[in-house]
Amino acid sequence: MPTPSMEDYIEQIYKLIEEKTYARVSDIAEALSVHPSSVTKMVQKLDKDGYLVYEKYRGLTLTIKGRKIGKRLVFRHALLEQMLKIIGVKDENIYNDVEGIEHHLSWDSIDRIGDLVQFFEEDISRIDALRDIQKQNENELE
Repeated sequence: MPTPSMEDYIEQIYKLIEEKTYARVSDIAEALSVHPSSVTKMVQKLDKDGYLVYEKYRGLTLTIKGRKIGKRLVFRHALLEQMLKIIGVKDENIYNDVEGIEHHLSWDSIDRIGDLVQFFEEDISRIDALRDIQKQNENELE
């Protein structure tokens, strides 16, 4: 099982490959705001652990295992963003909040959050009812 740091790298590599069809060390470093040397060390570890194949000066490719996990990590991130939007979290807080919680939830919790998102999206009146409760609670604080 990858560590939270490994997950960040796998997720970013997966996104870059989906966007550009490739991921270079410099692209990964820029996206994660880390030094290229840190990326190289992590990429070598991910290669050793079977998540990707890294050839110095030639680039990298995700293995089937790496692609599967990368896809799931991107899904998890998007699902958490979607849930936070539904429950009314301000847009400027969503990204940092997701980054703060995504590595601390079990896949069981992620599946249940998926059920919750589906519950709200299947009947928009549920979101409206939630907004009414939020307004009521905000008014009580004033």
